[in-house]
Formats: sequence, structure tokens, C-alpha cells
Amino acid sequence: MTDIFDRTLSEHAAALARREYSAVELARAYFEKIRREDGEIGAYLSLCEEEALAAAEKSDLRRARGEEKGILDGIPFSLKDNICTEGIRTTCASRMLEHYVPPYNAHVTERLSAAGGILLGKVNMDEFGMGASTEHSALGVTRNPRDLSRVPGGSSGGSAAAVAGGLAAFALGSDTGGSVRQPAAFCGVVGLKPTYGAVSRYGLVAFASSLEQIGPLSRDVRDNAAVFGAIVGRDARDARSLPYPHASVFDASENGVRGLRIGLVRECFGEEISADVRAATEAAAEDFRAMGATVFEVSLPSVRKALAAYYILSSAEASSNLGRFDGVRFGHRTAAYADVEELYCRSRAEGFGTEVKRRILMGTFVLSDGYFERYYERAERVRALLSRELSRAFLSCDLLLSPTAPSVAYRFGEKKTPTETYAGDLCTVFANVAGLPALSIPCGTGEGGMPVGLQLVGEAFSEPLLYRAAYAYESLKGGREDGNA
Repeated sequence: MTDIFDRTLSEHAAALARREYSAVELARAYFEKIRREDGEIGAYLSLCEEEALAAAEKSDLRRARGEEKGILDGIPFSLKDNICTEGIRTTCASRMLEHYVPPYNAHVTERLSAAGGILLGKVNMDEFGMGASTEHSALGVTRNPRDLSRVPGGSSGGSAAAVAGGLAAFALGSDTGGSVRQPAAFCGVVGLKPTYGAVSRYGLVAFASSLEQIGPLSRDVRDNAAVFGAIVGRDARDARSLPYPHASVFDASENGVRGLRIGLVRECFGEEISADVRAATEAAAEDFRAMGATVFEVSLPSVRKALAAYYILSSAEASSNLGRFDGVRFGHRTAAYADVEELYCRSRAEGFGTEVKRRILMGTFVLSDGYFERYYERAERVRALLSRELSRAFLSCDLLLSPTAPSVAYRFGEKKTPTETYAGDLCTVFANVAGLPALSIPCGTGEGGMPVGLQLVGEAFSEPLLYRAAYAYESLKGGREDGNA
């Protein structure tokens, strides 16, 4: 079974259907590979082998009775470690929650279990989702399977590394400002940030509630759509959750992109974008034009303002959401303290890492008296302005196109300051600020042979159109561009 780890979810499903191997054999093969190779990659924080094999046995029994639950039945996957799993550690890659075991499952965990998916374990991330390289995990380093000297991206770096390294057939991550799409680009896989409200956030440990969404990472576009289709939909436990307006999320139209109007976002092709990423993205734009799309440049001036607005809004929400981790109600409690004030201070100082502390302090500052209007309210005005600009753009465009990240995956320690890392979110944060769906797909390689990611952004609930365009491009290029096509 040495070649099975190059297979897509769909190929696994077909192999299970023809009894090439069983779900138990498939799960065991993945665990063997994880034990053999994850020591170098470092994707997993927790494994749940006993539970996975029991679930795989049930999948095989259903298949023997002709009662399969669908394409995900028997397929091994991993979850970012900020998605709650009943009875299985959920750490957010933080000392604060290092030993936390949730008493309930997240909505998406329930959905994937109901679809017959086999959870292999929980994967690494930047602490509480605050980072873009998985260098800010308190529980270990995750490396890019394409080059172990480079970062896998973040904050869903473990999810992307698990899929790219053949350590899971697919994974879920969360995306607050690019945290599914950027690691997907760095590792050469497909990653979706859904429309805000399309996927329930129930059971996702909150970082910035008005921005984040759970999304799938996969080896190809069709697989990504299959996973998204399993987790999308209204959930009464999330007040922001919305009914999904489409019966199907995947459209493999024979017309592909013919007749579509695609706008190249001018502000995402500036001097911050490396020459190799710009060349690969522009070549992909030409491919869309050759397939019959109309491709032209559009300007969205507020995209450049969105980066600063995002860090103000997300930090403010982090300051509020992480207030519960005080050593009394939730989280790490210091061993020695004289009074309640010292308990709070020492517990939070010991439990949170440097980047999390930085964001909490920044968020507390922008919410404080005398600064709220100057920073937070101004960031909300940028959000409104950006949304208006995007609405106008979609009068003339069906989709927007840009690089996913300004560069390919960089080497560990290469980014010396926080602002250098934050600048890497230039092309991704505007979709979160506006609540729009965005998809990253591989579009060739750049420096060092590392993958380049192409981003497509659409109007709210336009995921079927995103998948249609991405599938047409993927088909044109002859399949996956992750080195296994």
C-alpha cells in the first residue's frame, strides 16, 4: 500500500468501494505512516488510534451491508486543534489549554462523524490561531513536507502539512485572516475559506468571532467540495450560522470558465509580491483567458487598508474572547499565588505565548477609553467601505483573482519582526473582513521549487462558482500540481 498516500479522497472512496482495501486497513496504513514520518514533519499533537479503528470497523460493516454513508465513509482525516472533540484533547497549541479535554464535539466534528469520516487525530497550529507560520505553537514545530527547512504556513499549518505529507486524506482548519488559504498555498494543496455563516463555528475555540470560519484542506478541488458539502449548513447553536442557498456545492460545468468575468485585484500585485509569485499568478490568469474567461484589472483601494483594520478588529475580539482563560474558569492555573490578582496575572503570563500576549495587549489598547474611536471604530468604517467597494466590483466581475500569499513558503526564522509576518496577509484578509468565500489552489512553483497559490474570491455563497473555476483550471493543468499529478 505504498502509493495510497498520493491518492485523493475520491480515489480512496473508489478503492474502498471495489474492496481494494478495507477502511481498517486504510486507517492502519495512515497510522503507520504517521509513526514513520511525522517525527520530522510534526503535524500531529494527538492521535486517537483506538477510536479511529473502531470507527473504521463500523464503516467496513456498513459497506458489507451496502449501507455506505457517502464519499467520506471510511476516509481518514485530521482536525486543527482548536476544533472541539469529545474526550480528545483540544489544546489550541497553547500551554493555557494543554490538558483540556472537551465534553462535547464541534458541529463540524459531528458532521464528519455522521458522514463516516475516520478521525486520525488533532494537528498543530499557531497558538489560538494567532500566526502565519506555525512557529507560534507552544507544543512543537511543524515543518513543510515540501522542504523541511521551511514553514508550512499558518495558523492551520498542521492541517496543510498533514494533507501535503500524505498523513491524512483531508483536514479541517480555521481561517481568520488567511489561516486555511496561506498554508494551503505554502504546502501546495487546496484550501477554502467559506462565506461567513456558511459553516457553524459551534465548538471552534473563539479567536475573532466576526472573522473566522472553518474550512477544508484537500489534495484537489473535487475533494475540497466533497468535504465542504458535508460541513456546510445551518446550525441553531451558532447565532451567525445561515441556511445554505444551493442544493449542490460543486459545479463541474462543461463550459468551465467560458464567459466568466474575472478581475485581477491591482492592489494584490504590488511590490510586496515576489517576482516568482507574480509570474505564476499572471500565467494562471492567462490560462483562464485562454479557457474563455474575460480577465481584466480592477482596483479595490480599501484592500490595502483592510490589513491594518483586520489586525485591529481581530486583536480587539481576541482580547475579549480570551478573557475567560484566567486560571479560575478555564485554562492553566499557576502553582503559587498570594491573592486573586496574582492568580490571574501569573496564570495568564505562564499560559499564553508571546504572540498571543501581543495581540491581547493590542486589542485591549484599541478598546480602551480614548482610543476606541481612533482605532476600533475607524477599523469598522474600513470594513464597511471595503464591503461597498467589493459590491461595486462584483457588478462587473464574477470572481476576483490574486496571489494567495506574497511569497512562497519561507525558511524558519526568516521573518525577523511581527510586522514582516503580518504583511503576508495582504491578499487574504479582505475576504475575512468582508465575509466572502475565497479558495486557494496551486498554480505552479516559485523559488526553490516551492508551490505558489492562486486565490479566487467570490460573492457571498458563491462557493459553487469558485469550485467550478478552480476545477476548470486544475483540469487544464492536467490534475493536481502538488508534485503527484
